[in-house]
Amino acid sequence: MSKIDTLKWASKTGEFKRQASSFRDTISTAPGARFAPEAGRYHLYVSLACPWAHRTLIARALKGLTQIIPISVVHWHLDQQGWRFINEEELKARKSSSDQEFGTIDHVNGFQRLREIYFKAEPEYSGRFTVPVLWDKKLNTIVNNESSEILRIFNTEFNSILPSEYAEVDIYPESLQSEIDELNTWVYDNINNGVYKAGFATKQEVYDKEVLNVFKHLDKLEEHLKKQQSNKKSPEFLLGNQLTEADIRLFTTIVRFDPVYHQHFKCNIRMIRHDYPHIHNWLRLLYWKIPGFKETTDFEHIKYHYTKSHIQINPLSITPVGPLPDIFPLDD
Repeated sequence: MSKIDTLKWASKTGEFKRQASSFRDTISTAPGARFAPEAGRYHLYVSLACPWAHRTLIARALKGLTQIIPISVVHWHLDQQGWRFINEEELKARKSSSDQEFGTIDHVNGFQRLREIYFKAEPEYSGRFTVPVLWDKKLNTIVNNESSEILRIFNTEFNSILPSEYAEVDIYPESLQSEIDELNTWVYDNINNGVYKAGFATKQEVYDKEVLNVFKHLDKLEEHLKKQQSNKKSPEFLLGNQLTEADIRLFTTIVRFDPVYHQHFKCNIRMIRHDYPHIHNWLRLLYWKIPGFKETTDFEHIKYHYTKSHIQINPLSITPVGPLPDIFPLDD
């Protein structure tokens, strides 16, 4: 997000306004569906720094889609032209073909900028150039760029071509859907997006209101997990012993909280590691014990992106060394 983008999103009242995603198609097994599930047909464009893109990477791993849906990773730096892919000099400097220190090239279209993908899909496109992007290589267009919907697509629409152990993974089970939706609603508005509303506030009174709201809902989350973890039969996740998309959607914010949001977005009333023991236990369980969480979390990308891209917040682009470690061991 550039300085121009951020100020554009801020209303006259100093409040941060997030714009809606534009491409909202889906993949479906229904007869005659425009986008049918096929191995190798789709490509996912992501940033390792972006919490919304991070959601889709976790779901992709949990559902065994890593060989079916390859990825391209943008560079961590976001400038006034938006996300870019690595250049030739950076490509030559990479240690190996699997090294993603800076990101990757665009493996599908060979573009230099993410915006080119949007214009290829829609030449008159006038919205924002965001990640994630689910791209269809057959029709040369964007299927979807809304992370919450891509999560649902990954959860069900490739089951017919997946091995049974992955097809059976269900992060949005019917029996828990109402509880998941309820959690997602208040977590998104007050925590996922809440840290942005505090960090990008352009007036003191707006920041004061939003930062207090973030911690009010972290307190609420702590109490929720305290009740969950007191039940020895189902202590692990937001909804007992069932890992769901609610855990994924919350994780990508909480794992960034101490390293970035605490200092960079001035959400510094409390820290997860010191002040929220039940959230901290939940976070470390997912990171260290559940495949797909640690492997998709890149703290260097995260810290460099926020602190060197948001020049209106950090004009000298100096990245703090701490807090150390990025995340505590599970047994600490």
